[in-house]
Amino acid sequence: MHTRQFGRTDMEITPIGIGAWAIGGGDWSGGWGSQDDTQSIAAIKRGLELGINWIDTAAVYGLGHSEEIVGKAIKGREKPLIFTKCSLVWDEKREVGNSLKADSIRRECEASLKRLGIDTIDLYQIHWPNPEPDIEEGWEALAKLKKEGKVRHIGVSNFNVEQMKRAEKIAPVETLQPPYSLVHSEAEKEILPYCEKNNIGVIVYSPMASGLLSGRMSKERIEKMPDNDWRKQNDEYKEPRLSRNLELANLLSEIGFPHNVTAGVVAVAWTLKNPGVTAAIVGSRSSEQIEEMLMAAEFRLSDLELDQINSFLAAHP
Repeated sequence: MHTRQFGRTDMEITPIGIGAWAIGGGDWSGGWGSQDDTQSIAAIKRGLELGINWIDTAAVYGLGHSEEIVGKAIKGREKPLIFTKCSLVWDEKREVGNSLKADSIRRECEASLKRLGIDTIDLYQIHWPNPEPDIEEGWEALAKLKKEGKVRHIGVSNFNVEQMKRAEKIAPVETLQPPYSLVHSEAEKEILPYCEKNNIGVIVYSPMASGLLSGRMSKERIEKMPDNDWRKQNDEYKEPRLSRNLELANLLSEIGFPHNVTAGVVAVAWTLKNPGVTAAIVGSRSSEQIEEMLMAAEFRLSDLELDQINSFLAAHP
């Protein structure tokens, strides 16, 4: 698989990476329902075997569980690039809160290194810019961790341009992780052009809108989702948005059919066509899913197919 230069870092990354949000399991507020750990480990290993060279996780995914699973999957192997995040913390009641205090970030970093079983994190990211008044303190803490060698590169997630500019006054923002998909394309307006202009590497999350554009979602499947799947309460999974989103997924399936690729592959490929995007995070809960999504790294949409998508978006804003 070919690689792309990741912004101003020294990393060359594959166009798709392994996303480890869902493998955190369902026993927390942002869970995707129960998940078999053995299946998760197998999916990660399969992705690495197929040539994907990076994994994106976060301390909060499963309240540490996702990082532990990633650590088990990479143990004894030539280490892929590991990206994780800080700033979302939890208490003994498993309730999640925000912290950008320097001492909290340092504790989080040490805990992540231990769970992952590695000596250095390749990319450490602030997960959310909250509390906003503490952005500078949090970013300075990451810069110190980089100087100490505990992390190689530092980036942000879910930041807007103004917030990135605030951080830049302290230390360069090397990467950004924003949401970006055919359902949520707001990043196109200002964020992606800013990152392209300033050589900030971008890895987008939820390129399939958390499964909505996978081609496998239906109203019946959503109704049967477990209560501990966060998507069941999301507006995009409810009417009136749901019917529009499923109609969009059907269009992507029609576009993918002649190429023998799924709607999900088309959705991810659409995000990768943007010149401001370096790569996309693809969450996979099984080896079969990761094998299927591998095609998104090479698939290219024709001008006619892009026109079909744009026409749909114009008719269904």
